[in-house]
Amino acid sequence: MDQGTLVTEQIEAGARLADEFGKFMPLQAAFWLKPSDDGQWFLYLASDQMNDTNVRRAYGEVVRILGPGRRMWLDTFQVKVMAIDNPVAKSVLEIQHKYAAVLPTRLHGGRFGDLTFDEAYIYALPISAPNLIGQAAGP
Repeated sequence: MDQGTLVTEQIEAGARLADEFGKFMPLQAAFWLKPSDDGQWFLYLASDQMNDTNVRRAYGEVVRILGPGRRMWLDTFQVKVMAIDNPVAKSVLEIQHKYAAVLPTRLHGGRFGDLTFDEAYIYALPISAPNLIGQAAGP
């Protein structure tokens, strides 16, 4: 799979994971980022309930949701969980509040906290995988 382009199947797989993960720990943000220095897409899940004491359980939940073995459109190593006080998550929350988007937001190049990225895809919350099909990107 070409890591240069975030494809619909990845977006839908990320939405399904975020929706399921949200039952374990409520999410304030879920987004894909392609950092400038890496070139690979990562799915970030940000929660106000995430902290140093439960990060291991959170990653365990990601592994449980994705099930045994590798899924075609989403790999456990592509997922990063974080607290909303993380500078990257804070930047995404600002975008969500600024645009009050009901549709996902796609950005081309920028900086979230100390992370420079080539592209970003921010899910509108609450996330619902079936509603992603056919929706246009935000601003």
